[in-house]
Amino acid sequence: MSTVGLVPTALLSVYDKTGVADLARSLADLGWSLVSSGGTAKAIAEAGVEVTDVVEWTGVPAILGHRVVTLHPKVHGGILADPTNDEHRADMEAYGITPIDLVVANLYPFGSDPSIELIDIGGPAMVRAAAKNHAFVGVVVDPADYAGVVTELTADGALGEPTRRRLARDAFAHTAEYDAAIVTWFDESDDPPSADDDVLPESIHLSLEKAQHLRYGENPHQEGARYRQVGATSWWDTMTQHGGKELSYLNVFDTEAAWRLVQRFDAPAVVVVKHANPCGVAVGDDIGAAYVAANACDPVSAFGGIVAANRTVTVEMAEPLSSVFTEVVIAPDFEPEALELLTAKKNLRVMSAGAPSALPFDVRPVDGGLLVQQPDDVAGRSDAWRVVTSAQPTPEQWRDLEFAWTVCAAVSSNAIVYAKDGQAFGIGAGQQNRLDSARIAAERSDGRATGGACASDAFFPFRDGLDAAADADIAAVIQPGGSVRDEEVIAAADEHGITMVFTGQRHFRH
Repeated sequence: MSTVGLVPTALLSVYDKTGVADLARSLADLGWSLVSSGGTAKAIAEAGVEVTDVVEWTGVPAILGHRVVTLHPKVHGGILADPTNDEHRADMEAYGITPIDLVVANLYPFGSDPSIELIDIGGPAMVRAAAKNHAFVGVVVDPADYAGVVTELTADGALGEPTRRRLARDAFAHTAEYDAAIVTWFDESDDPPSADDDVLPESIHLSLEKAQHLRYGENPHQEGARYRQVGATSWWDTMTQHGGKELSYLNVFDTEAAWRLVQRFDAPAVVVVKHANPCGVAVGDDIGAAYVAANACDPVSAFGGIVAANRTVTVEMAEPLSSVFTEVVIAPDFEPEALELLTAKKNLRVMSAGAPSALPFDVRPVDGGLLVQQPDDVAGRSDAWRVVTSAQPTPEQWRDLEFAWTVCAAVSSNAIVYAKDGQAFGIGAGQQNRLDSARIAAERSDGRATGGACASDAFFPFRDGLDAAADADIAAVIQPGGSVRDEEVIAAADEHGITMVFTGQRHFRH
C-alpha cells in the first residue's frame, strides 16, 4: 500500500451497494479517509459515516449528464501514482494529488438491460488503474471480499502483496466480463447485419466463471468443473438436486444430452442416454409407459445411464426405474411418492429442472483456439422432405419416420436408428462405417422394428445399408440423400418395396 499519505484514503464508487456502508464504517473506524461519488456517497453519508464527495475532491462537478464524474487527474493520479518514484512524487506535489490506497468499485450490470447509457466508462477506468498499480493500491470489485479486506487491514494495517495481486486479477476479470457482454450485445443487435452477412461473428469474447465443482472429470484422476458464461442464464443453475452424490463431468455431459433430446418431443417422452448417445427413446400415452418402452430398447446399455422425462415423474414410472441402476434421473417435477421412492436410492442423483435455453454456438477446443459452428437445430417435418420411391409412406409410417429422424439427429455418427410406434428399438452409433451401424441397429432391434422406420443421419453411400434395413424388415427409410449412388439406393428400396424419404439435410454428430 502507499506510504505517501499519513492517512490512508479509500475511493468507493459502486453500482452494487451491498455491504458498502458497513465497509465504509469499518474503514473509518480504522482511521481511513473516505472519498465517494453519487449514490455511493449518499448511502455512506446516510449511514452516518463521514465521506467526501468526489466532486468536492476534484473541484469539478459531474458533467455531460453524469457521463464524466471520476475522470479527473486527481482521481487517476492518486490511483496510478508510484510512491517510490521521484518524478511521480514531484507531480503529485505540484498538482495537489493525494494518493489513493484502496479503490472499491463495481460496474453497471450491463447484461440486465443493455444500452449505450449502461456502458460504464469511469468505473472500468478506475478499476483497471487500481489493478495495474496493485503493487501500491488495493482494488475490490466483489462485496464478498469486503469482510476479508477489513480483517486483513485490522490485523496488519495494510493488504499484503498476495491479496493485492489476487484482487487485481479479479478486477481485470470483472472488466473483461463487462467488455465481453458489450461485444456480445453489439453482435446480437447487428441491424443491419455486417456486409458479408456471416452468421458467425468476426470475434467471440467469452467470459466464464466457475459455477460448480464436479466430483471428477471423465476419469477419477482428472479434475472437473462446470463453468458458466458470465451473465448467461442456465438451467443448471436453477435446477434442484433432490438426492444422490455430487455430479461428475460425465454426469453433466450426458444429462445435458438427455435433457435436450427429450425436450424435442411434444408427447410424454423418456430418453435414456449412455456415453452421450441415446440407448433408449420412446413416447407414450403417459410417462410411465414411455419409460418402460425406452428402457426396453437396450436394457443392457441402460444400466448406469441417464434418464430424462419431459413430464412429471409418477409412481408408475418411478417403480420400474428404481429397480434399474441409474446415475441420474431428471424431469420437470416429481410426484411426492415418486420422489420419496427415488431419493431412497442414495447413489441416484434425482434432479428437477426447467427447459434448456437455445445454444448460440457449438464449440470445441482445438490447438490454439476453438472450432465454432451454428448449433444443429433439429426441426420436424419440412417442405424440403420428398418421397423418392414408388411406395408412399402411410400416416403411421410418417410418424415413425419423423420419430426416428428426431432420435437419429442426437446420435453420434455414423448413426442408424430403427423405430416403430414411437419407440426406438435399435440404435447404431459412432461407427466408422454406416453398414456396421446398420448391423448394430438390426441386432439390437432383434425383429421388434418389423414394419417400422430406419433413419440414417447421412446418405447411404452404397445400397448395402438399404439392404441391411430390408433384411431387418424395415418398411420405411429416411435419409438426407445426396450420394452419387442415390439412384442405385432408390432402386434398391423399390426392389424391396420400401418407401424412402429424402430430407435434404444431414445431421452428423462427432
